[in-house]
Amino acid sequence: MDKREAVGSWLSGPRAAAEDAGVDFGYRGEQLGLPEQGPGSIARPGRRFGALAVDWGLCLLIAYGLITHGYQPGATGNWALLVFFVLGVLTVGTIGFTPGKRLFGLRVVDLATGQPTFLRSVLRTALLCVAIPALIWDRDGRGLHDRLARTVEVRI
Repeated sequence: MDKREAVGSWLSGPRAAAEDAGVDFGYRGEQLGLPEQGPGSIARPGRRFGALAVDWGLCLLIAYGLITHGYQPGATGNWALLVFFVLGVLTVGTIGFTPGKRLFGLRVVDLATGQPTFLRSVLRTALLCVAIPALIWDRDGRGLHDRLARTVEVRI
């Protein structure tokens, strides 16, 4: 192995290096019994971030217009986080998606039953509000908040 190959394997990451060595990881969601593509497959990060941006923007708008009656540096963000929590718990716990998720064609499902329970949606949304668990992903692309709540975000 020359220097160029060694640096290239380091830059591409451990997964690419393991795949080059012959390790088969399969596709995202294979271990969960989900299809590789189409409806029911694991949601891609771009759609998930887009849905999150729409939901956060909606919550900021609600906090700005209905609660704080204008921009107040600390208060608007805090109220928006509370609105985000309530929106997530109520919508994911009842219909399985938030307005942003629906716009991007996503849905949150429970791995066992298909519909997340109220307690699972509370746990999932609380961990999402903390933000750190949502930034730690497994090999299937699920955030730690989804793993702990035993849910997965899929395409519809």
